[in-house]
Amino acid sequence: MSKIRQSTVLLVFLGTVSVCGLGCLGALGVNLFPDSKDIELGQQIDEEIRKSPEEYPILQGRPDVKAYVAEIGQKILRSPLIEKRDRFAYVFEIIRDDSTVNAFCTPGGYIYVYTGLLKFLDNEAALAGVIGHEIAHAERRHATRRMTSAFGVQVVLAIALGENPSELSEIAGNLFAGLGLLVNSRSDEIEADTYSIRYLQSTEYYPGGIRYFFEKVGAGRSGGAFTRLLSTHPLPEDRIQNADKILRESGVPPPGPHTIFEDRYQRFKQTLP
Repeated sequence: MSKIRQSTVLLVFLGTVSVCGLGCLGALGVNLFPDSKDIELGQQIDEEIRKSPEEYPILQGRPDVKAYVAEIGQKILRSPLIEKRDRFAYVFEIIRDDSTVNAFCTPGGYIYVYTGLLKFLDNEAALAGVIGHEIAHAERRHATRRMTSAFGVQVVLAIALGENPSELSEIAGNLFAGLGLLVNSRSDEIEADTYSIRYLQSTEYYPGGIRYFFEKVGAGRSGGAFTRLLSTHPLPEDRIQNADKILRESGVPPPGPHTIFEDRYQRFKQTLP
């Protein structure tokens, strides 16, 4: 980036900070990090995950399971609303852990699905709804938007301008340690739910697939299997109300066997290790 361009970015940034302060930038949807930083962070976190098989045991020897999940993801990624399909990695991986009902997405489109979630769901539309939700976290760049609010002015600006690469590596390490900064806010979750519904409208799936996920979590959320899920994906009642509102306003037809694919999903579940 040229010195003139850097100065322009700095002036715009400082003007914004003078109006509202750094802490509110993320809440306003401001993200000072370019897409390239999402890509770098995602790559670094993915490397750490693959080096930590005790905590994140990637499913081995079952390419068919990975292909099944990835195929659903690729159908969603063909939505005309997806803007970063050619920039972000959009890698789908399976973590073999039946005791955890969860999925998560790092910056740059690295999506991880636990076998506990695959066994928990009842139909393919529900899984598509969850995957669409995770894709939305990447597309809307929720993690780096929160980082804009979380770090000091000098740190954020230096990273955004590429002047402090070591700081980015340190942040990637902190993100990996417990996936702390991947904890989503209520507004992030509602936005991701909304986009999941919109993405699925151009697929074969019932757009409200994520509603099946809500219903099952609501019925069993007190169990230990939901601890990590609810720590990173809060499920207040207004998320469900928002999804219902979007579905009503979109005029989505009722679900049926040809849009939820329950039989096909049950056959897939029977093959899981």
